[in-house]
Amino acid sequence: MEKLQEQPQIILSLAAHRAIEHSQRGTAPPLMERAGAAAARLAQKLIAGNTLPPLILAGPGNNGGDAFVVARRLKEEGLDPAVIFAGDAAKLPSDARLAHDAWIACGGRVLADMPDHDQFSLAVDGLLGIGLTRPVEGRMAALLERINSLPCPVLALDIPSGLDSETGRILGTAVLASHTASFIALKPGLLTLDGPDCCGEISVHELDLELASVDGGRTGFTIAPALFSNQLRPRLKNSHKGSYGSAGILGGAPGMAGAALLAARAALHLGAGRVYVGMLERLEVDLMQAELMLRDPEELFSLADCLAIGPGLGDSEAALDLLRRAIACELPLLIDADALNLLAKHPVLMAKLGRRSAATLLTPHPAEAARLLAVEVEAIQADRFKAALDLAQRCKADVVLKGCGSVVALADGRWFINTTGNPGLASAGSGDVLSGFIIALTAQGWPADQALLGAVHLHGAAADACVAAGWGPIGLTAGELITEARRVLNGWTHE
Repeated sequence: MEKLQEQPQIILSLAAHRAIEHSQRGTAPPLMERAGAAAARLAQKLIAGNTLPPLILAGPGNNGGDAFVVARRLKEEGLDPAVIFAGDAAKLPSDARLAHDAWIACGGRVLADMPDHDQFSLAVDGLLGIGLTRPVEGRMAALLERINSLPCPVLALDIPSGLDSETGRILGTAVLASHTASFIALKPGLLTLDGPDCCGEISVHELDLELASVDGGRTGFTIAPALFSNQLRPRLKNSHKGSYGSAGILGGAPGMAGAALLAARAALHLGAGRVYVGMLERLEVDLMQAELMLRDPEELFSLADCLAIGPGLGDSEAALDLLRRAIACELPLLIDADALNLLAKHPVLMAKLGRRSAATLLTPHPAEAARLLAVEVEAIQADRFKAALDLAQRCKADVVLKGCGSVVALADGRWFINTTGNPGLASAGSGDVLSGFIIALTAQGWPADQALLGAVHLHGAAADACVAAGWGPIGLTAGELITEARRVLNGWTHE
């Protein structure tokens, strides 16, 4: 289980990385030398006594310079790396040219193309770096595909070649690394969209730099328990159900009752003292969870301390009336699923979000975010950070843009990437369960931003625990997340 003392890791944009690199010009040892040395140490561990030669692939820029340093360092340790150079030495940037010349000076040589065999202990990808902005084509694309066909581990330097470091998009084709050595700090693209499928195991090498006062671009953090551990207080013995708040769930149109009930069950199991369910489909009781209190939707505005609206809500006139009422109320409000789609159809309601006095939370998946921002889904996925931040600013809300590497953007401009979770979450009802988690923590008095960060992280951690126990990812159901999340949350609280 993840430990509460684990701290969030800094994530730096390309602009911030470039600012740091510029500030380090003229320092000793040079930044490239430090990066290559760190990667060479990792490469030695991955080779671990394998007698086959390592393969080093150096590209035409500074990423290639890092690769030449790795090759020289491995040669100094008695290894005999094969080095492929996909560039022109005369056109290398100055630092990379020095690294190339140092490799030649120590007796190294370069090959123009891949050997016919594939017998290597390790392949080191230093072909393309963090500045890539256009699709990979031609000979370079063929090289990346050849790397992916090798039977040995692949270590990417800074970022797998072909991956956009800002957005996590694959630009044409990309290396599928088993390990990635990220220099200075994490890059956004390593953690979201296609990044997690390309990067394998990520290690961060800070290169003896102080990052506390970094400026110069979009800077965020990974979500870690330390961000919300101050809320994980053991319960007093002298307490009662009223001590832990009342959560309200609005939704459950005819034929869609399951979504609202899943959210409500999740809220109950995550500790809300009372959970009220205002469903458009009238039910007397949830036979699977009799503790839930089913009420007329209108009653929840006076019974609940906070509301979630959207799971199974539908798009009827009654649903729209409930959304209008929810936005106008002075309770913390989470808007999800069908309620987000209604918002997109009624811009006047969306504009009213910014005038709410209580906290507002939005939990869209990419298609819902696209409707809210009136763009195509492809535009959302092309820059998930911009989309999440735009929504947060436009709606004055705390937002989670769900997906691989969920992005949390807060109304105050801060942003985070979640690193827990797995493909088991790609199942019906998973988002409804997340909404239940968020509203349960909100009901218990967590500030909206911490409730969102905590629930998103816990949601993924529960899925990871299920997979570790052999329950997924294939066939993992949303309902199975609920009891596992309760176990994880209690573990954190006891710790």
